[in-house]
Amino acid sequence: MLIAAITRDRRHGLLERSVWRYLALLSSAAAVVVVVAFAASPAQAGTGGEPPPAGVAKATPPANLPHLPANTPQTEQIRQLVQCGGTMYAVGTFSTIRRGSTTYTRHNVFSFKATAPYTVTSWAPNVVGTYGTTSNPSNTVNTIAFARGSCANAYIGGHFSSVNGTAVKNIAEISTTTGNVVKAFASNASGAVQTLVGTHGRLIAGGNFTSINGDAADPYMVSLSPTTGKSDGYLHLHISGNYQYPGVKANTTHVYAARRSHSGSQILVEGDFTSVGGQARQQAFILSIAGTTGVVTGWNAPEFNTNCATSEPFYVQDGAWSPDDSTVYFGTTGYHPANQSSPPWTGPCDAALAFPSTPTAVSALWTNYTGCDSLYSAAADSKAAYFGGHERFSMNPDFCDQQGDSYSAPGMEGLDPANGALYVNSAGTAGYYSRDRGLGADYMLTTSAGLWIASDNLDQSQKCGGVSTSGICFLPY
Repeated sequence: MLIAAITRDRRHGLLERSVWRYLALLSSAAAVVVVVAFAASPAQAGTGGEPPPAGVAKATPPANLPHLPANTPQTEQIRQLVQCGGTMYAVGTFSTIRRGSTTYTRHNVFSFKATAPYTVTSWAPNVVGTYGTTSNPSNTVNTIAFARGSCANAYIGGHFSSVNGTAVKNIAEISTTTGNVVKAFASNASGAVQTLVGTHGRLIAGGNFTSINGDAADPYMVSLSPTTGKSDGYLHLHISGNYQYPGVKANTTHVYAARRSHSGSQILVEGDFTSVGGQARQQAFILSIAGTTGVVTGWNAPEFNTNCATSEPFYVQDGAWSPDDSTVYFGTTGYHPANQSSPPWTGPCDAALAFPSTPTAVSALWTNYTGCDSLYSAAADSKAAYFGGHERFSMNPDFCDQQGDSYSAPGMEGLDPANGALYVNSAGTAGYYSRDRGLGADYMLTTSAGLWIASDNLDQSQKCGGVSTSGICFLPY
């Protein structure tokens, strides 16, 4: 008897599942032949997809983007891409960047021009820290932000110990000219900094820390002065709790990601918690930053009280705003609900979802299932909601790890914001977008020029829209 085992890559470990496949024994006078026929159905086009409208990001990137080498001794990853002025800034875990035939030594941060020919700048801070990707608790550098409308200095957060030889701990302000640490800004967080948002003359920091720059009263999320790095007292959210249910893997309280609304008055936050600002919240909340203090709004998605698989208790790992801020989109991991072992799937696990941003309890406007593959990033414009991960399929509520009657959509997808339907290619046979899966597209950013995608080179993954560009992809409008 033969058993075919498959392994499902996950950023917080490997979930191994042994799956029985069809077994046929054929006998003859001379031998017994064992044939394993895999249960996956023959690839076929799904139903319900739509052609993309004019104005969505194109499916093919330019061929001259800076990128990671396809083959490195350890997996390298771009964790975030941010634009300030005419320059793109990239952070993560990497040591080398390539563009064309030129190789650049860069230590976990670098910058390049935001427009063609996407020239790599000479900016090369030496950020030294602990190796990691999103398969581990933290990248070396997870996040980069700017404050007060200035591109002169950048704020970085992650799991690092020095920049250009100056000792720091997990957070720092650095010059975008020299890369040197701005020493007036305090640089000491007790745990990894996962996300930074510059807004209203403040720097909002979230992560795994329980104290930061002398403030132990505001664990996991705090508002800092961009000048001193000290708490400015704007946030006191008292974030606490983690996910507890039978068989669940160990998980700790933290804030993982945050996105400011287009109006600048709210921040969408994801993480591992059960209480924020005295209100019951799981997986995500919306923070109002329009007043004299930051407060948690009434927005709440009860569907996120669902427990997904015991190996993936924190599953809402990124969110995005619609251009008018009326809708929030989420890409999720989770595999499947803990109380459901077979399709058709229900709940918010391994799916793309849209919710109204109304400050009350809300239900999903639509849900698009991948069929048991993770989504890690989301972005949106007026024509599409974009999601990235290491997914293989889209519109797949009736299968797990099989295409069935769904669409092939590897690595990313563009969906109709009105109903969650997949945008498909001209033949109607697969998703309009594709990229090598790797660990998964971990960050997406829409700008006036197009859609930027941050990813990795796991297993030499390098293609985006058919073009070799590991770690960084740009799909122009």
